[in-house]
Amino acid sequence: MCSTTRWCGAPGGAKIGRRDIDAAQKRRKFLEIRFVEAGPFTDQRPGTSGLRKKTRVFEQAHYLETFVQAVLEAAAVPRGATLVLGGDGRYLNDRAVQTIVRVAAGNGVGRLIVGRDGLLSTPAASHLIRSRGAHGGIILSASHNPGGPDGDFGIKYNGQNGGPAPEALTERIFETASKLKGYRLADLGPVPVGEPGRRDLGGLVVEVVDPVADYLALMERLFDLDRIAAMFASGFRMRFDAMGAVTGPYAKTVLEGRLGAAPGTVVNGDPLPDFGGHHPDPNPAHAKELLAEMADADGPDFGAASDGDGDRNMIVGRGLYVSPGDSLAVLLANADLAPGYRGRVAGVARSLVTSRAVDRVADAMRLPCYQTPTGWKFFGNLLDAGLITFCGEESFGTGSDHVREKDGLWAVLFWLNVVAATGKSVSELLADHWARFGRDYFTRHDYEGLDPEVAAEVVGRVVERCAGGEKELAALGVDRAYEFEYVDPVDGSVSRNQGYCFEAGEARVLFRLSGTGTEGATLRCYVERYERRPDRLHLDAQTALADDIALARDLAGLDALRIGAPTTIT
Repeated sequence: MCSTTRWCGAPGGAKIGRRDIDAAQKRRKFLEIRFVEAGPFTDQRPGTSGLRKKTRVFEQAHYLETFVQAVLEAAAVPRGATLVLGGDGRYLNDRAVQTIVRVAAGNGVGRLIVGRDGLLSTPAASHLIRSRGAHGGIILSASHNPGGPDGDFGIKYNGQNGGPAPEALTERIFETASKLKGYRLADLGPVPVGEPGRRDLGGLVVEVVDPVADYLALMERLFDLDRIAAMFASGFRMRFDAMGAVTGPYAKTVLEGRLGAAPGTVVNGDPLPDFGGHHPDPNPAHAKELLAEMADADGPDFGAASDGDGDRNMIVGRGLYVSPGDSLAVLLANADLAPGYRGRVAGVARSLVTSRAVDRVADAMRLPCYQTPTGWKFFGNLLDAGLITFCGEESFGTGSDHVREKDGLWAVLFWLNVVAATGKSVSELLADHWARFGRDYFTRHDYEGLDPEVAAEVVGRVVERCAGGEKELAALGVDRAYEFEYVDPVDGSVSRNQGYCFEAGEARVLFRLSGTGTEGATLRCYVERYERRPDRLHLDAQTALADDIALARDLAGLDALRIGAPTTIT
């Protein structure tokens, strides 16, 4: 064990000499650093978007510190590097920020750019990493998962491009955490993060920034905010549900402040440790009050919601919910209406399990369209290589090359820009879109909290079906079945076991296990059908997909295993 000293080791276990120690001591002045024996923890394998566990797990002694140490070592963060730090404000966020400051200082990080009060939406953090030339960032969030002492907590590392760590790095983080014998910690008291400003803590500089200012400046460059403001000034009404999460301050500043939307347009706008009891997932199952208000004949003209860390969105017209696949397709089709994208769209990408609505727009626009596994990190290489400009997932995530994360408020502003530029309502825009391109009916059925053994049996049945012969599949009405494997067109890396797909005429049925839950197993089933007949373009999705949903349950053997109705339908 290393006793209290001026410096104990180097990130990544690198060898350091006497000269390095003297330089570190001189630079850090009186900052004391010690090595704390702890770990290893063998359960710190990041999922599709970082490490997510029940909050109580993160409150274990040394658990958070060890994971942060593993991140800094696996990512080879050099001494003197700049990192961005912030989170969605959920329970434990404030304490976690203080802990990470101490571990970062203990590992020689030179500067931390921290959102005021420890708050940063995920897209805003991505933008700060990119705009400030940071080595990376640590983002505290479990995204759309519930918060509070009995809820979930999460932490992830984003690289220099502002995007989530690739699979190779998350695997190194897991391997490092599984072998660590302790972590480096600087003896610091609480660091004030309530007001913007710069503080030198004996070598570590902590710069607290307004979490909204840089983000708003970016939106000014992308959209015609003056035109949107004029629409609000003419009487346009909107309701934005921030769901008690981090997007609230952003939405208030941008929508009510910059755009002049009426006070009260943003509801549930104060970030709360438990999200005010909300399940911060912007979908029809968890934003029922917003949907009810938008269904009223005298309701607002436009509705939207965002999630825990601000990277997801739901768009609602009067009496009409916009599916994420349709949202991405409409934005691509109207890209030239947004000044920041006019004439510069290179291509688009969607995850395998997202509807193919955007494919039809890309084909008409003669743009390349890529199909990736689930997880925003898979879009990163395509964005960095300039192969795509837009991307999206069915889990209410939409984004572009302005950051390397999905961005909820960005999508809302894009829709407002399209509405302002066309003078059409959400319903009219969708009707026009379907008349031109046809409609991809889409739904996702989640079976949450399954016993892992039961979930494994379901997957086993799906695998068996997928490997069935042509006659067996034909008897079920299936034309083609396969397990999705992705070869990255930029670096050639291969991602296997990314989902199982069954194609039946104009329909698709897909299955995968989720990597974002913290209890039991979650099976996700995706069902899609393409429709062009004019008299069939305005049906309820569950009605239009009834036969395909029955096929999905049969393929997975859900009735035979006595698995009832899905816990969530979107």
